[in-house]
Amino acid sequence: MLFNSYIFIFLFLPICVLGWYLLNQLKSGIWAKAFLLGMSLWFYAYFNIKYLPLIIASIVINYLICLFLQKSFSSMARKSLFIIGIVGNIGLLFYYKYLGFFVENINSLFSTDFFVQKIILPLGISFFTFQQVSFVIDCYKKRIYYSFLDYALFVSFFPQLIAGPIVLHDEIIPQFADSSKKKINYINLSKGLFAFSFGLAKKVIVADTFGNLANLGFSNIPTLDSTNAILVMLAYTIQIYFDFSGYCDMATGISLLFNIELPQNFNSPYRSLDMGEFWKKWHITLTRFLTQNVYIPLGGNCKGLFRTYLNRLLVFTLSGLWHGANWTFVLWGILNGFAVVLSSALSKPLTFLKKKFSIIPWLATFLFINVSWVYFRADSIKDANHLINTIFQFDFGKIRPDFIDSLLSSEFELVLWLTENISSVFVSVMKITLFFLFFLFAIIASIKFKNTNERLQTFTPSAKNLLTSVFLLIWSVVSLSGVSSFLYFNF
Repeated sequence: MLFNSYIFIFLFLPICVLGWYLLNQLKSGIWAKAFLLGMSLWFYAYFNIKYLPLIIASIVINYLICLFLQKSFSSMARKSLFIIGIVGNIGLLFYYKYLGFFVENINSLFSTDFFVQKIILPLGISFFTFQQVSFVIDCYKKRIYYSFLDYALFVSFFPQLIAGPIVLHDEIIPQFADSSKKKINYINLSKGLFAFSFGLAKKVIVADTFGNLANLGFSNIPTLDSTNAILVMLAYTIQIYFDFSGYCDMATGISLLFNIELPQNFNSPYRSLDMGEFWKKWHITLTRFLTQNVYIPLGGNCKGLFRTYLNRLLVFTLSGLWHGANWTFVLWGILNGFAVVLSSALSKPLTFLKKKFSIIPWLATFLFINVSWVYFRADSIKDANHLINTIFQFDFGKIRPDFIDSLLSSEFELVLWLTENISSVFVSVMKITLFFLFFLFAIIASIKFKNTNERLQTFTPSAKNLLTSVFLLIWSVVSLSGVSSFLYFNF
């Protein structure tokens, strides 16, 4: 089930919110938690019911491991159990996400013919695996005890189950037990509706529309000239920004409807003046997880400059591989690692530029982000290289008509229909104008506009905010021409 679907907006979510508050009127909070757990598992099973036993088994086994880690076993026994827990979680992720990729590369390298049947990647496995790995690590370090119901709800809570944020147990489980959060809070309901409607608009009206152009361009790379290659690159840069930003907004908004606050996972990363800053603002909880559980155990920045830079490169290579089983993701991670290392090495001149000529480091960072996204999106490194080479051939031509049409949604078509009787030249000019205005709006919005979290910090319920929320919600629902998954569902 997708946030941007009719069944979710008009059936699942209203039932879920209503049931949560009605059952919280009972003396025991167990029934409300059990209901929310059941609804979260229904949400997950709706995608593919065959993988419901997988997440349930993962939750049960990890809970048992953490339960035994609290016992007074010998340090050797606890360490062995801890290793089993970590290896088991990573092994499960490896089997579903990387086994085919690994075997394919072994066959290519050693001319073998090992065969692995195609394995369908369970949705959200990267997220709920990392979340449980983090919990197992915490259980090994200190005494932690939660009921099975609390733990299961922590892992499966549907707003963050499929694409994050990767939450920590002490960020969310205490909120489920907080009696003040069991009553309807109209301010949170207003905030939740506001954030959800903004997120839905970002996804449906902006991300999916630019996705049409990006998909068209990346499937026809050999036919592009420099002009259209640049537009394809920019289209994907815009698409992934508003897609992931939209998901984060919607997850935040849905959680607020239950009086639950999720950690911020997205903070206007395209404003960044270097790549180190970018990774403090993009997928914040993934960066936090890798920092705490990979970078610091490797030595962090405590073992000299060379080891610091090497550790960062290793972390970003792992981050690339986490995003997908393809060499394009690995290379994307390595490129980002080198960029972060370079930003750190040039910190003094960068500091001067940021103070005096901030446009220069911003432009350099934004250009790098655009180029790196090409490797993230392309089907192969060869395709990515081809598109980038095309850009730098400086072979500029006319914008392809099918690119213009792919970006002009039904709302723009209404404007064109109203003007089509004036003249064909006027309509052509109007289409080009709308095309560039949409690009310009999207880029400016991603850099200059307040993000939803910033808006929520000063949010107060008002007629204006209510009308804005309802307007965006209705516009987005009317524009739902098809159900498209979020890009991070693939990771």
